[in-house]
Amino acid sequence: MSNIGVPMPQAAIGLTQWERVKNAFTSPSKTFEDIRNGHRSWWMPLVIFTVFAYMLFGVVVSRIGIQQVVDNQIHLSPNTEARLAQATPEQRETSNKFSVGFTEAAFIANPVFVIAGVALMSLGIWGTINFAFGGRATFGGIFAMWMYATLPSVIKSFLGMITILAGMAPESFNIKNMAPTNLGAFLDPIETNKALYSLASSIDIVTIWTLILLGMGTSIIAGTKRSSGYIAIFGWWTVFVLVSAGIAVVTG
Repeated sequence: MSNIGVPMPQAAIGLTQWERVKNAFTSPSKTFEDIRNGHRSWWMPLVIFTVFAYMLFGVVVSRIGIQQVVDNQIHLSPNTEARLAQATPEQRETSNKFSVGFTEAAFIANPVFVIAGVALMSLGIWGTINFAFGGRATFGGIFAMWMYATLPSVIKSFLGMITILAGMAPESFNIKNMAPTNLGAFLDPIETNKALYSLASSIDIVTIWTLILLGMGTSIIAGTKRSSGYIAIFGWWTVFVLVSAGIAVVTG
């Protein structure tokens, strides 16, 4: 029988990466559904993360200075400050060179850290949503979803740059909490109890926004109830927050 005149099925045309980036902020479910349908390119979010990281690096170097960043972090940790005070001048110099070099390398190698971090966290969520909640997610789908769902985090980099350029005193710059998006940003990091400060810093508007997107995206990619995605994401986040608070107390 002739098939002339019968339209042949065509592969679904997905969104462009720019459309996925835009929808991550305006209509996230469209982005996640597109990824679920097999369109998993994620290099555009990586480029955006990298651009903002290098812009922040430039602002920090020009207005704060890497040495000042390191000095501030030491001052925020009384235990570290006391240990260095008892060290020999040679030991302090060696420690300082390492800290400055590591801080610079962390900025420069940002794309590598992003990929490694997203891969590790995606692995945990992929296993959790599939084995604990009966999901059908692929690792690649979760990885691509994570890249787009965490795009709001660039807002913190942007606000950090604005805060520095607005005239922040270099001595008050805290690279671990540079944007006024959480309760910890309004507390004294030295006078406040270390566990309390860590918990307060975790109550962050941008972080909560990102967690909601991750929960939504996880459930869509895995084909589970929306509540399952939220439980998986917020459950792991709670564990991370509590562990971070404990580390802050031990190392503070």
